[in-house]
Amino acid sequence: MNNTEQQWTETIESKHSLFDLNLKEVWRYKDLVYMFVKRDFVSSFKQTILGPIWFFINPIFTTIVYLVIFGNIAKLSTDGAPKILFYLAGITLWNYFSSCLNATSTVFTANAGIFGKVYFPRLAMPISIVLSNLMRFGVQMGLFLLIFLYYLVKGEVQPNWWILATPFLILLMAMFALGAGMIFSSLTTKYRDVQMLLSFGITLYMYATPVIYPISSLRGIFKTLAFYNPLTGIFECFKYAWLGVGDFNVKMLLISSAIIILILAVGTIVFNKVEKSFMDTV
Repeated sequence: MNNTEQQWTETIESKHSLFDLNLKEVWRYKDLVYMFVKRDFVSSFKQTILGPIWFFINPIFTTIVYLVIFGNIAKLSTDGAPKILFYLAGITLWNYFSSCLNATSTVFTANAGIFGKVYFPRLAMPISIVLSNLMRFGVQMGLFLLIFLYYLVKGEVQPNWWILATPFLILLMAMFALGAGMIFSSLTTKYRDVQMLLSFGITLYMYATPVIYPISSLRGIFKTLAFYNPLTGIFECFKYAWLGVGDFNVKMLLISSAIIILILAVGTIVFNKVEKSFMDTV
């Protein structure tokens, strides 16, 4: 067969734009993304007795601990919202973000064996992580809605139309976790200490985010710093929408959106640059 008669269905190129998310190619590999999502979901509870029930156990017990320590002992303000619902709202959002970030930050090191054997768009892996954790988030969100309905019937919460922004808030969290995760996963290919630092840093970051307290309880420099935390606008908007409490304003959400888009852009550049040569250092 002559070379002129050959028609290639796939061309693997080492050069592409650093800004290119290559979503078109990822879409072509959507079946592979689905397999990764299914693998992550199943492997999380393989050989466990309770299985998916752990989705509920984690937020329930964490909420109880926060209720005792921060609600009854430390007596932190919840802006008048029911304490259980206030803490559960923060925990539900935080669990999704932290799970996505932790898993995405190890994409290169944890999947080096797969990456070294077969070609597929590398971005498919972190995207599958975000999607698989979205399933967990959906289950925990269901628990939140059950308790929310209880307090809604009692008339102790006043939701508003900002509830419609919930999908956008989830998208922002996913973009933030994806962007930051790609940056850290790129760094861990050369510096394994980054992974240990990240595990410690995520715990500290939770206390810098209005998960267990409202931003209205902060004063001075602490409130200013919290205002520029990308997650602050998301958490405050969610609580304001569902519970009707907080000092939320649109400017806060716009700042969060701008910072997150910037982080995602930086993460894309770093990820695309490192994926070309990371097998030499992993």
